[in-house]
Amino acid sequence: MPAPTEHYQTDVLIIGAGAAGLLAARILAEAGRPVLLVEAQNRLGGRVHTVQPPGFGEVLEAGAEFMHEPVPLTRALLTEAGIAWQATAGRTYVVREGQVQPDADFFDLLPPLLAKLDKLQEDLPLADFLAREFTGEAHAPLRAFATQFAEGYDAADARRVSALALRAEWAAGGAEDSPRPAGGYGPLLHWLAGRAQAAGATLHLATPVQAIRWQPGAAEVIAENGASYHARQVLCTVPLGVWQRPAGQPGHLGFVPELPAHRAAAAQLGFGAVIKIQLDFAQAIWQARLPELEFLLSDAPVPTWWSQLPAARPLLTGWLAGPAAQRLHATPTEEVLALALASLARLLAVPLAALQAQLRASYVRNWAAEPYAYGAYSYPTVGAPAARAALATPVAGTLFFAGEGVYEGPAAGTVEAGLVSGQVAARAMLGQAAL
Repeated sequence: MPAPTEHYQTDVLIIGAGAAGLLAARILAEAGRPVLLVEAQNRLGGRVHTVQPPGFGEVLEAGAEFMHEPVPLTRALLTEAGIAWQATAGRTYVVREGQVQPDADFFDLLPPLLAKLDKLQEDLPLADFLAREFTGEAHAPLRAFATQFAEGYDAADARRVSALALRAEWAAGGAEDSPRPAGGYGPLLHWLAGRAQAAGATLHLATPVQAIRWQPGAAEVIAENGASYHARQVLCTVPLGVWQRPAGQPGHLGFVPELPAHRAAAAQLGFGAVIKIQLDFAQAIWQARLPELEFLLSDAPVPTWWSQLPAARPLLTGWLAGPAAQRLHATPTEEVLALALASLARLLAVPLAALQAQLRASYVRNWAAEPYAYGAYSYPTVGAPAARAALATPVAGTLFFAGEGVYEGPAAGTVEAGLVSGQVAARAMLGQAAL
């Protein structure tokens, strides 16, 4: 942590030690640029957080967990770092109104949905599209499927998410092929940090940034504790939740002069909430009702669950995303845990007391309430491509921007998106320096 009133001078200052910032730091430092990276949290990773809470015998992923294919840059970096990955395994179940559907294909309703989406000429929010094209009680299951998938998988608000973007995502697939990095994403990001530091980059943790004062060719970055950083170029990789933070609220990042076009673009984009609940049991209590469980999708208050298969670890992860998670953003952890346990007891058809008796440890991460994040990951709204391009536009060869929220491509909302955006921004900064 820097000392208050200290002044630091560097060529490149990077704000944010998540995937985008760390890869950019490595690229720029290895190209010979003096780099200083500041991170608000007292840890690396941003919305990647591989952690071992008290009571857990192994690490778990509090944030990003899967590699939603295709992820060529992630795979290349994992290979370079010597980190393996493992495919998921097991069976998918759907439980509705207490009825179990084993080996369920959650995507059975996708073909008629895509058939209508293929004819869509002008973009509109998913909720408006469903109301127009799939009216009546007969289409209620399809509307529920589309809404649940957009809100649960994309952490999106169906009233804002782009129907055309979902068409491209659903047609491409990828959700069904989702390996995990061995040991989580944390080792990869720590490896990137090590490579950047070996090349000369400096890292300051626990350094929230309050404001960026800039002019062409020079910027001063003011930390909350009063420390200041002077740089010729600044790369800002903060999450969309920070961009969208109102002035006067904790976590707001100010620009002097202000960047109204960038601020408006950030406001137009979607940023979803996620609550992740991890439950470690004495044994796999779900095996009796849901043998070889991989994923469970349901109508419970906490609707989505998954195991660690092919690992035999008796850990279940509960997932609540989108508007449902946002509504609980200020809910105490104990209440979220109680809701999750009640949901799981109902889905497994076991008494709540029996479930609690098997529970060895629990962990809840509410990303909407996370300082310096205020959400989990971006989702595409109507007009998102133009907004992302505007948010990613450099200013006067001095201010540059990266992060999964500005990424445009098939890996939106993922670690891959953050890595790619950091790589693109670093190359742009190197190109600008050569002019």
